Amino acid sequence: MSETKVIDARDTFCPGPLMELISHIKHVGVGDVIELLSTDQGSAADIPEWVKKVGHEIIGSEQIGNVWHIKVRKAK
Repeated sequence: MSETKVIDARDTFCPGPLMELISHIKHVGVGDVIELLSTDQGSAADIPEWVKKVGHEIIGSEQIGNVWHIKVRKAK
């Protein structure tokens, strides 16, 4: 069964949210989901670009207020 882990990277700036994601994705299982919370507007473009490059999967990305909620499934 997959888990969802929430990473609160609000109020950090590039490359902070991406570095948080990279650090945490190493410690979850294949199929697990990480939800990254970020107030850095660059995350909306940077995170999906990195995820695609390394072969994981974006399963959701939405802005609620000033916070981006980006969900990533570990694929390998």
